[in-house]
Amino acid sequence: MGLLTRFLKTTLRPPAAAPKRTAHCPVCTAPCAPLDRVDFNKNCEEARGKKLPDSGILVEYVLCDECGFCFAPEFGEWAFGDFEEHIYNQDYEKVDPDYKLSRPQGNAEFVDQLLGSARITHLDYGGGSGLLSAWLRDKGWDSRSYDPFVQRDARISDLGTFDLVTAFEVFEHVPDIDELFANLLQLMKPDGLLLFSTMLSDGEIARGKPLTWWYAAPRNGHISLFSGKSLRTSLNRRGLQFASASANLHVAHRGVPVWARHFLPA
Repeated sequence: MGLLTRFLKTTLRPPAAAPKRTAHCPVCTAPCAPLDRVDFNKNCEEARGKKLPDSGILVEYVLCDECGFCFAPEFGEWAFGDFEEHIYNQDYEKVDPDYKLSRPQGNAEFVDQLLGSARITHLDYGGGSGLLSAWLRDKGWDSRSYDPFVQRDARISDLGTFDLVTAFEVFEHVPDIDELFANLLQLMKPDGLLLFSTMLSDGEIARGKPLTWWYAAPRNGHISLFSGKSLRTSLNRRGLQFASASANLHVAHRGVPVWARHFLPA
């Protein structure tokens, strides 16, 4: 059990200084060195002026200087129950008030406007309560939702494959990115499309710069922070082409599906 887990399970006293350690980048395997430590209560709502009291527990993020991937290794030791107890608990809505309603509804409307005329199968990965898929089904979509935290007994191999897989605000929450990409690849049809969102860290995270970026937020569960290079490397190594529509919206595919060529040229 790591320092962060032990202190969260016992007391909120500030931990003693952790020894310097070297992790290996899960994207490119290069050595990573510590970048900065931030308080566990650092959250995304600070960008809107809402700051929680300091917990006194410091979370270490390390940075790969080769590909720019930044992550908090401690969370790789956590089980589902640890995340539920300390992050995705009854207070989570305070640090992410949009996750229950406005975000899934807004994303569903966006997907429907973009691809509503296509007759395709769809899976929303990391879909929580399934609201996004439910809204799309009401619009006539063949859509379903899967969330590893919700459907823990479901096997990926039993879900089937889909033309479109969406993953909105998922990548930054995942402690094991190899498992994430393996799951997504298994769920995509050979000519399928992955449409996902996560903020890119380019220009925000750098060696020698304090980790003040609003998106680096352990209280929100933002523990894997991708640069453009690290995201491209992750997807290219798995045989996927990658493109970004913005700093937050991205697509990946093996080849451009016919039904997506109106917004993604071949």
